Amino acid sequence: MTESGEQVTEHGGGVWSLRVPIPDNPLGHTLVHVLDTDRGPVLVDTGWDDPGSWAELTAGLAALGLSPADVHGVVVTHHHPDHHGLSGRVREASGAWIAMHAADIAVVRRTRESAPGTWLDYLARKLAAVGAPEEQLAPLRAARAAGGRMRTLPGLRSALPDREIVPGELLDLAGRRLRAVWTPGHTPGHVCLHLEEEHPAGLPGHGRLFSGDHLLPGISPHIGLYEDPDDATVTDPLGDYLDSLERIGRLGVAEVLPAHQHAFADAAGRVRELLAHHEERLTGLLALLATPLTPWQLAERMEWNRPWDRIPHGSRNIAVSEAEAHVRRLVKLGRAEAVAGTDPVEYVAV
Repeated sequence: MTESGEQVTEHGGGVWSLRVPIPDNPLGHTLVHVLDTDRGPVLVDTGWDDPGSWAELTAGLAALGLSPADVHGVVVTHHHPDHHGLSGRVREASGAWIAMHAADIAVVRRTRESAPGTWLDYLARKLAAVGAPEEQLAPLRAARAAGGRMRTLPGLRSALPDREIVPGELLDLAGRRLRAVWTPGHTPGHVCLHLEEEHPAGLPGHGRLFSGDHLLPGISPHIGLYEDPDDATVTDPLGDYLDSLERIGRLGVAEVLPAHQHAFADAAGRVRELLAHHEERLTGLLALLATPLTPWQLAERMEWNRPWDRIPHGSRNIAVSEAEAHVRRLVKLGRAEAVAGTDPVEYVAV
């Protein structure tokens, strides 16, 4: 592995990573991977849709002797704006195709087609149902009354992908063997991408893995709820994530190239750490649920990376979504249940 300044890292075998900043976010940047193919460079993710991020992506490509106009295709691990945000701008510059799993294409399409205010209405109903206080709901209602959408909400203008990533199949990349592995949990259509080629430095194992946000060296990715407001199906994203983790652990890859932090080996060891982390967290939640609690009350009592009173207003919505995902897992395992007649709904350990 060699680095050119801090922005470009060469991973060998026709693979580089570019650091593309995420504005006002503690993650700092997205690692956009460049994969050389016989038809031209293909990007794995693109970074946040922001002028500064576009400038950094362009500069990173220039350091490789490329420009956005040279890009042949974009493979998006999942729909989040720090991964998919600049895909449309790359396509405008180059005519590149954009590929994504069907489940996340559906999220992108739904977001683009939503009538003004639909998302705000859904979020307010959702938060009320899990016990959020009025102070959390008031800004959503005010934004709704003021005309509908939050202009700052990312993803409203995301590009609609034109190719579908099919799990288990090789992507159509000339001269490369890149196989899609469906890893739902962080989002419904998250995919990892297994580069089934010998490691350029001869590390033991079966190829390399572009892991997106599914497997990161020092972060446990957010597990939240991405539901269609018109679909009453009760999902189990944490269960999906844990199953996906085990599937990735069995691949036996030599090295993981994630979308944040840094490349690392021993994917199986990291999988074991994450499985243990979530089991420990579920056990801790069961102790909290000795007394009936709403998902909001549970989120207030859970351990986060900072005290609850210092978590920003918007981030609390994400935190309660994660709390609810964990509660759903406990209910599915038969370790917790909803308390009959409670509104907002409370849960208790059984």
